[in-house]
Amino acid sequence: MNILEKIIARKKEEIAERKALYPQKLLEKSLFFEGKVVSMKKYVTDPEKTGIISEFKRKSPSKGLINGTATVEQTTIGYMQAGASALSILTDKDFFGGSEADLGLARKFNFCPILRKDFMVDEYQIIESRSIGADCILLIAAALPQKRLFELAAFAKSLGLEVLLEVHDKEELEQSLNENVDLVGVNNRNLKTFEVNTQTSLDLVGEIPDTFTKISESGLSDPAKLVQLKNAGYDGFLIGENFMKTIRPHQAAYNFMQQYRRLLKASKEQVKA
Repeated sequence: MNILEKIIARKKEEIAERKALYPQKLLEKSLFFEGKVVSMKKYVTDPEKTGIISEFKRKSPSKGLINGTATVEQTTIGYMQAGASALSILTDKDFFGGSEADLGLARKFNFCPILRKDFMVDEYQIIESRSIGADCILLIAAALPQKRLFELAAFAKSLGLEVLLEVHDKEELEQSLNENVDLVGVNNRNLKTFEVNTQTSLDLVGEIPDTFTKISESGLSDPAKLVQLKNAGYDGFLIGENFMKTIRPHQAAYNFMQQYRRLLKASKEQVKA
């Protein structure tokens, strides 16, 4: 059993536990349930913003503890002040040290699109996502059979949520694309081996139809690489560990985004010349 399979097996147990504690009818009474969603697609493609989706992540199966002291409030507010287009909040507890409460705090302090970063396998999680204030959910092609992925994407859209489809090769992309997806994320990290290679994004960008917002994910630690990916056709970038591994993630994000803006501006001027 690989890491992804272990996570999914535990996730199914966790869902059964949460259904007993927080029935669907209770979740549907949340103030957020009928509220307006903030569009991830719109914010990421806004030319005035960086396109960066900044992530709050305490730990991961591949790296162990990344940051055990950063707070959701300070980090997420700092991310947005630094110039992030949106937030990604890990809500998986066992493997990533997150919680639904983390997303709730991020929602309380920020008006921006928030991605619930978790392993979605059941409609209950999507209802829960809506109830805690998420605007977008993640569907991982490697974690779901095609039929199930299509069903969950359609269900998310029926609740007004946007959908970020995550793939890491051409086969997954071709099998998983559907009309209920808003954004396509190419994960440079293979979720079965956890190896990272940003060439994956460059190889796949031309395969993604332009009707979808294109996001590159994982292993993005160099602003110059973002400029290369932007020029190749990506609209946005999901970055977590690179910021979270520092003592002050929001400051690291600010420095990174400032450098990215400078390099991108220079790249555009070079093209004009």
